Amino acid sequence: MSSRMAGAALLRHLGPRLFAAEPAVLSGLTAAKGVMPVAARILPARMASTAAEAAREDAGAKHHGGAEKPEEAAGGKSKKAIVSYWGIDTPKLVKADGTEWKWPCFRPWDTYTSDTSIDVKKHHEPTTVPDKAAYMLVKSLRVPMDLFFRRRHASHALLLETVAAVPGMVGGMLLHLRSLRRFEQSGGWIRALLEEAENERMHLMTFLEVTQPRWWERALVLAAQGVFFNAYFVGYLVSPKFAHRVVGYLEEEAVHSYSEYLKDLEDGVIENTPAPAIAIDYWRLPADAKLKDVVTVVRADEAHHRDVNHFASDIHYQGMKLKDTPAPLSYH
Repeated sequence: MSSRMAGAALLRHLGPRLFAAEPAVLSGLTAAKGVMPVAARILPARMASTAAEAAREDAGAKHHGGAEKPEEAAGGKSKKAIVSYWGIDTPKLVKADGTEWKWPCFRPWDTYTSDTSIDVKKHHEPTTVPDKAAYMLVKSLRVPMDLFFRRRHASHALLLETVAAVPGMVGGMLLHLRSLRRFEQSGGWIRALLEEAENERMHLMTFLEVTQPRWWERALVLAAQGVFFNAYFVGYLVSPKFAHRVVGYLEEEAVHSYSEYLKDLEDGVIENTPAPAIAIDYWRLPADAKLKDVVTVVRADEAHHRDVNHFASDIHYQGMKLKDTPAPLSYH
């Protein structure tokens, strides 16, 4: 009897809380139901509708002095700042001249002036069997690309950059994991390789302002990136020195491709249009810069990547480790 009486008393106390009609605050969650679910009564804050919560906050704001005025967007339309529950605030960045920074894919401190005085004709002569294999591998890949794109340099650049941005990310990731696994520093090579990958990605973002890929080019990129990522991942695990040598030769071919692009721009085969705004901000180019100026700085970047990867391969060939040799200074 005592247990029945205790149960009845518990039901009398909890019944109204568990089975009573829903309150106005939670009406957005169970408007179609006459009875509030048990879970919502136990955990009302978690089950409450965010729309209802927002409505309550708006009502409170009006009660304390009216609704907050939205910010005016550039086109005259209003926009409301996103406020994070976690206290994360999106900073408003400005350029050196005080105008608003409009590129979410990179920040003002990521910009730099490219060193266009770098030797673009430098070539690593293959002498060992692995070097010759790497060189022949890259040369064999260039033939179908030349036949496929011919003089469509902008489209060629799009595909080239989607592949060129892979090695730095793979190498940096594997060095990062090795550093964690072996409790050792990396000599700055993790950052150097990840910066290389990010720089190649910015090349892609730039040429997307010049041309747009067709559907079959997108399909080709999807296939090429899938194959190349996995092949380079395995290759870097087996032999980092061979992987870096392959990238060094790939960058040599990239320098050659951009040199051909520049030649057609100078000869008038391709119109030398104004430089994309993103390129002007990223490379700190003059406001009146042309497409030729953009291709010139991109070629200089590729030459820098060429030297860094050949240098990394030479370190391995000399029996040393990357962590024991400081990475080259960034080109930023």
